Amino acid sequence: MSAEPKQWSSTEMLKALTRRHFFSQCGMGLGSVALASLMDEKVLAMSKPADPFVPHMPHYVPRAKNVIFLFMAGGPSQLELFDWKPKLQAMHGQDIPESFIKGKRFAFMNSSFKKANKCLGTIRKFQRHGQSGMWVSECMPHLASVVDDLTMVKTCRTDLFNHAPAKLFMNTGTGLFGRPSMGSWITYGLGTESRDLPGFVVLQSGPRGPRGGGVNWASGFLPTTYQGVALRGNGDPILNLSSPKGFTAERQGASIDAISKLNLKRAVETGDPEINTRIASYEMAHRMQASAPELIDIKSESKATLDLYGAKPGQASFANNCLLARRLVERGTRFVQLYHTNWDHHGGPTETLTKHLTEATHQIDQPCAALIKDLKARGLLDDTLVIWGGEFGRTPMSEKRDTPGRNHHIDAFCMWFAGGGVKAGHVVGETDEFGFGAIKDECHVHDLHATILHLLGLNHEKLTFRFQGLDMRLTGVEGEVIEKMLA
Repeated sequence: MSAEPKQWSSTEMLKALTRRHFFSQCGMGLGSVALASLMDEKVLAMSKPADPFVPHMPHYVPRAKNVIFLFMAGGPSQLELFDWKPKLQAMHGQDIPESFIKGKRFAFMNSSFKKANKCLGTIRKFQRHGQSGMWVSECMPHLASVVDDLTMVKTCRTDLFNHAPAKLFMNTGTGLFGRPSMGSWITYGLGTESRDLPGFVVLQSGPRGPRGGGVNWASGFLPTTYQGVALRGNGDPILNLSSPKGFTAERQGASIDAISKLNLKRAVETGDPEINTRIASYEMAHRMQASAPELIDIKSESKATLDLYGAKPGQASFANNCLLARRLVERGTRFVQLYHTNWDHHGGPTETLTKHLTEATHQIDQPCAALIKDLKARGLLDDTLVIWGGEFGRTPMSEKRDTPGRNHHIDAFCMWFAGGGVKAGHVVGETDEFGFGAIKDECHVHDLHATILHLLGLNHEKLTFRFQGLDMRLTGVEGEVIEKMLA
């Protein structure tokens, strides 16, 4: 015979509840009395969280308002593109002096490619271009036509030599997971002027996405409102953005209103700021149903503009993404990041410095130059900072492969900047005769980050977020503004 279930008295039931549950669940408790008042719809409307996308005042007058970061994923070879080294040519096939590599670590070379220390001269022809006399190789004929609009930084330095951690470092200032990307920091610090599109947008092209994926544009410990939104170049800009057939705008609007009210009630009850992010995301997604398809429909552009970029409506390409980047900053998006692969030219069957580097440069050369020309013609370049670069560069030495290739290199690589308050037609830094390391004006990634924030009117030491008892920042406890980059 089974035992009768125990009957709990009211006193015993209250004792079984935690204090938190008591105040949240007891209909006559003080917490629920206050909450019941807050649940009034008029009060809820007044309690709606502040819009996280509203533009914020910078710390001082900015030189740039928007950023377009052209990220060449894989590590482009500066020695084939921008850093001409006659000495390296003369030493082709000979050992690089031991003093350069003593104590250094390289991806692969300390394991499968021991003693791969032979100098590798380039087969590319270099010329000086523009009034600035900037060196550019034959790989970039279109970019060579706009060198007088560029600031070339030849002495960039990073800390990590493997792809995924190095991409994280370039984007977040650390190789650790869970930290906000630069685009997230900037939209957190400045908001965005676009009401119908995200403040931070990511576009991708090439045979695959960047190693590390979404962590490169994640918001880390910042509210997820500020994470990058990856848009597709054709079809639905975001999967499932379109409403199902038969689902009218009125029904959708009613659903979103109901969900927002439920989320707001929960936000009042718990005080969880991520619920406010959820509310803002629902509302943004609703607005994007109209704004995003209009954005990616580049058929409205003139034939001259499409030809300038080499863009073709309906295709996914770096050229189309450069045009979309211009359209995004025109519409007020704060930070646009384009990822293009593959620049990892080790010398393997699909990664040669001959055929495959040529293919990569052909895909990006014309669109990069077109972006600068188009922004300048429309009066947008002064307010838009354009950045080009990857996670690291390539070594002056070759790898032991059947075809020529270079290893990852963190000591010196090139990035270029245009518009947004940088000094046009100017070169910052100088490398040694092999292109191995800086001999003048080394520019660490933390310094680059500090300078980018400075151009946007943000003090990198004051742009902070309290997390785990620390005032966290993009540059950590390092970073100095590179004054020689500034106009």
